[in-house]
Amino acid sequence: MILGVGSHAHSMGKTLADAGASVATYLTRDYGHYAPALVGPVFSRLAHPSPVPLVRKLKTDLVLTQSIDWAQQPWAEDLISTGAAIFCPTGEAMRIERERDFARQLCARFKIPFPRSFVASNRLEAEQILAAHPRPFVIKNPLCSPTSPIHTILCETVADTRAWLRQVNYAEGVFLQEYLGRAEIGHIALVSGGEIHPIVTNQEYKYAFTGNQGIVAGAPLGGLVQRDDQDQYGLARSLLFPLLPWFREVGFHGPIQVTAIKPPGSRGPTGWQVVEYNIRVGVTSGPMILRMLKNPGEVLLRVARNEKLDIQFRKHLRYGCSLTLAGYGYPFTQVRGPQLPLDLSGPPDCDVWWNEVAKNPAGGLMTTGHRIADVIALGATLAAALTRAYSNIRKIRVAGSYYRTDVGRCLWPPGRV
Repeated sequence: MILGVGSHAHSMGKTLADAGASVATYLTRDYGHYAPALVGPVFSRLAHPSPVPLVRKLKTDLVLTQSIDWAQQPWAEDLISTGAAIFCPTGEAMRIERERDFARQLCARFKIPFPRSFVASNRLEAEQILAAHPRPFVIKNPLCSPTSPIHTILCETVADTRAWLRQVNYAEGVFLQEYLGRAEIGHIALVSGGEIHPIVTNQEYKYAFTGNQGIVAGAPLGGLVQRDDQDQYGLARSLLFPLLPWFREVGFHGPIQVTAIKPPGSRGPTGWQVVEYNIRVGVTSGPMILRMLKNPGEVLLRVARNEKLDIQFRKHLRYGCSLTLAGYGYPFTQVRGPQLPLDLSGPPDCDVWWNEVAKNPAGGLMTTGHRIADVIALGATLAAALTRAYSNIRKIRVAGSYYRTDVGRCLWPPGRV
């Protein structure tokens, strides 16, 4: 059972169904319901206030979560008590993503480089921090959630930071992380049976527009993954493996992603510093990772059960490219456009995962929101994956839509800006 909506539920569900699983989706948000229904039965949270009776009725083996907010729901403990394996860390282990300052403290404890960071409870405290440390900061919410009052605001100057500190919502305070440039990269691993298994190095294209212009969007506009079980770039070795004692201490098992940044002129074993940790494979990278695995269902289930892993990859798939088709008004989601017709000029020959779309009265597709689809292609080379993804996204036409045209042509390889 998937707890989610849109392209995340569509992609994860279809990949697991292709591998032989029976899939159902518990719809956790009020949009993106069409695509999950293409894979298996769907259940609305309005009709079913808790997924727990469904999990028991369907004798669910594995639960996949789209966000960490499931743990804040009144049914969370009951879900854990069902005995269904949950592909997400629980309890104390969740703090590494949920609480940004806790991640900073962990890095200090295990001597992992982390940008200078501060927590303020209100505007006065935040401005006092900026006066004492006049440098640009990335402004974040102290608690990570899709419903956070602050979403990441990247400031490249002190003046930018000062201006934004007058505007943000201080309901949960503010987390200020020193801005160290644009050379950002990530690595995703699986932790199970007390061991860390590197999987892929990944790049997320977070800015809204080609050329890394515009604001940092609520979700990436594109992404790359490279199979990296040998940790070619040293990210797992320097930023994940030092945490192994803590992983074992709290019984951590599940996915772990580290996002890192390399400041200009940096020193040290790799030069990378931790930006944040996430305990999800994500909307961008998750579907590509599952397609790369020979036995995705077995791997996810064994991780969720905290068992030893024997991960097998499809040898001919080493790179993946994800492109998001964004709709009218995105990323400024307060701007609403009409429901627009969606046309395909030909059948896709790679994965197309629908997001905010639905069937129109004539049986075709129409948009219902800001993010229309994720187009994902994999290949033996990066060039092959890029070529196929771009060839397919050009087959989709919606008035006012756009996609980034420079995925793979900037921010890659790791360290490039």
